[in-house]
Amino acid sequence: MLYKNREKFASLSTKIGMIFSRLGLTPNQWTMLSLVPAIASFYFLTQSQLLLAAAAFAVAGFLDLVDGSVARVTGRVTKFGAYLDTVVDRYIEALIVLGLFFVSMPSFYLPANFWLLLYLFGGMMTTYVKAAAKEKELVREELKGGAFERAERLGLLFLGIFFGAFDLNYLALLIIVLAIATNISALQRILVARKS
Repeated sequence: MLYKNREKFASLSTKIGMIFSRLGLTPNQWTMLSLVPAIASFYFLTQSQLLLAAAAFAVAGFLDLVDGSVARVTGRVTKFGAYLDTVVDRYIEALIVLGLFFVSMPSFYLPANFWLLLYLFGGMMTTYVKAAAKEKELVREELKGGAFERAERLGLLFLGIFFGAFDLNYLALLIIVLAIATNISALQRILVARKS
């Protein structure tokens, strides 16, 4: 949903790129820098300090926006930069999910760790089926779409951590939604690849 409406955010992205390009860091340096608050978020999750974890996670997400904005504004968009951004995105998401294993979430039908693993698997599969379709030459253009792409996943994950600071039931329920929705997204992309 957010990917399809990305043009609406183009002017904001340009402004962000212009501001942060003045700091002299390359787009790839911004990408790597986004790992720092993600690691901090992981640490805060292991300590069950969910508000601090949510704040650090939000900073990591913002820096993920900065790298691409700086690349476009400075004319430094590269294939390696896009590749690095995708890889670092997976590390950030995995760090947050791994940190959640340390949070004492309530169980709903199945243990919380089951839902976390299912979410982690679904998030990785959503990306993998896209890469595999391109590698196996099933599609010419990169697969996009599905119920929950990365922006929606991370937005919902952020909300879960934030509201989980007040009641862990909210976090547990949102993890279940993510576990189901990410796997549906992967299946949707498989169907698109099959049709192609």
